[in-house]
Amino acid sequence: MKKSSASKKTAASTETAANTETGANTETGARTETAANTGKAASAGAGSGGKAAAKKTSAAKKAGAAKKTPAATKAATGQRSAAGQKTAKKTAAKKAAPLKRQAPAKKPAVAPKKATVAVKGVAPAKTVTPASPRGESRTALVRRARRINRELAEVYPYAHPELDFENPFQLVVATVLSAQTTDLRVNQTTPALFAKYPTPEDLAAAVPEEVEEILRPTGFFRAKTRSVIGLSKALVEDFGGEVPGRLEDLVKLPGVGRKTAFVVLGNAYGRPGITVDTHFQRLVRRWRWTEETDPDKIEAAVGALFPKSDWTDLSHHVIWHGRRICHARKPACGACPIAPLCPAYGEGETDPEKAKKLLKYEKGGFPGQRLKPPQAYLDAGGKPAPPLGAG
Repeated sequence: MKKSSASKKTAASTETAANTETGANTETGARTETAANTGKAASAGAGSGGKAAAKKTSAAKKAGAAKKTPAATKAATGQRSAAGQKTAKKTAAKKAAPLKRQAPAKKPAVAPKKATVAVKGVAPAKTVTPASPRGESRTALVRRARRINRELAEVYPYAHPELDFENPFQLVVATVLSAQTTDLRVNQTTPALFAKYPTPEDLAAAVPEEVEEILRPTGFFRAKTRSVIGLSKALVEDFGGEVPGRLEDLVKLPGVGRKTAFVVLGNAYGRPGITVDTHFQRLVRRWRWTEETDPDKIEAAVGALFPKSDWTDLSHHVIWHGRRICHARKPACGACPIAPLCPAYGEGETDPEKAKKLLKYEKGGFPGQRLKPPQAYLDAGGKPAPPLGAG
């Protein structure tokens, strides 16, 4: 009887060791089998994974361990099933745990939206960063823009304002009149106007109908008459008959916006300014310096690419190129000196011979827009424009 009880204890310890080893194997990734095959898995695990346990049980077997009773077998099977279920739950919990850790991975998807909002917030500032469709870096854009300006400076070393003027008053009036017409037409019209009304005081006291008759060739002559008489009165009443040299004062004059103000500041007072006219807007977008369409935003975006000292000459270079070669409808791509630097090359005529026929003013052998151009322009081969009515 003592031997039988010792055998039972030995068998129980053997089952416990086997169950422990089976649980250990399950926790390290072994697959848990069904309750029906649990006995086989336990014996297999005991045989393969527990040599130490096998040595302990061999002594008991040699001592004549008795066979398990059906009740003991059922109890052991139940214990192993419970252990297997606990192990399966632990394994399932471990498998599910990584899913919980992966949940925060959704957060990075929100980052681009925040970044986009931050970039949009910077847009109205003076450091507008244009985005190139080709993924051009900011540094590369600045270098390319400045190289284009240097190339244009060699092509148009005599670039200048294409409005005839002798003083700030004539320049501000001529610039207001240049809206919706050419500088050539304005230059052909202003000699008669300034001959009759040479000072702000004279134009402020003028009869509107008489001024309208002079300005008729420029188009929108009634609105322009109101503007030039109005700004003349403002100069007399608010500035002592002198054209102010500050942006904030100039834009208060009737008919004067930022574009006109920068023309006056840059060319009459030598203060840097960017003149964003239709030619300037068209070319800077073709060159992908900016994608903005609002003149003020274009001014800010382009101004951020160049030092202030370059702004006035830059405006002349771009406008001259837009009038002579890079036209709105048929740009002369085949005759363009900066074609290798232009992202929009090919929008116009690329054949050199055909492109030459599209050139205007002195590049095409025709007169320029000024009746009295600077001497440097004449020395470079430029021709003065004919007066109004000369044919």
